[in-house]
Amino acid sequence: MSEPLAPRTVLVTGSARRLGREVVLALAAAGWRVAVHHRGSPDEAQATVTDARRHSADDAHIEAFRADLDDEVQARNLVPQVVAHFGSLDAVVNNASMFEHDGFASFSYDALAAHMRSNAGAPVVLAQALHEHVMARKGAAGASVVVNMLDQKLWNQNPDFVSYTLSKAALEAANTMLAIALAPHVRVVGVAPGLTITSHMLSQEKFEALHKLSPLGKSSTVADVVATVKFALETSSVTGTTLLVDGGQHLMKFERDFSLM
Repeated sequence: MSEPLAPRTVLVTGSARRLGREVVLALAAAGWRVAVHHRGSPDEAQATVTDARRHSADDAHIEAFRADLDDEVQARNLVPQVVAHFGSLDAVVNNASMFEHDGFASFSYDALAAHMRSNAGAPVVLAQALHEHVMARKGAAGASVVVNMLDQKLWNQNPDFVSYTLSKAALEAANTMLAIALAPHVRVVGVAPGLTITSHMLSQEKFEALHKLSPLGKSSTVADVVATVKFALETSSVTGTTLLVDGGQHLMKFERDFSLM
């Protein structure tokens, strides 16, 4: 495994809280300069910045950036803002995601369009912007990378969260297309967790029971997912593929989404 050159800079979208926050903390501890993106959580974003700086060698290596990625202008301006602050950008982790329930009975054009903008459109725009930056600075082949956060649901489909699933399927297709289009300068890797963190839709007891439903007896932990993101960022021979981190949950058939089981 190749180690990142220090300092390298990564933008992690949707990283004020939950899994994105944990990715920020781990990368800061590993010596990365980190751009902490949020849409409308300034207090949580600043708390993540403060905590990440405790793990970093330099406070200036961690900074927060606000952008509504549903707005194409703001999405296109985010990478230049990060570059203006840090001087360069080496990686993007597309973690921000819209996740709202609909089924085929409630499906609508508007719901699909909103999910597509957030979950597929924004990651493509950010990958495009990173590639333009890398080409302008004549970066080394394979040294820059986009990590797209996907979902084991794509390999274990059910009829819940229709618009979300379609948008993530579009991003998984874009994962392959971008890996071809942006080579050799930018690698593109997908990371697909299973059930990792509970939500308001699951009690802790229910989450723990569902987390055990896999061939390995457990789904992905936060540490598993963070380690896989770090592996994707730092392993220069990996591109155009998705790493499933789910304890094998994608091998099992679930009739409903975890939150509705």
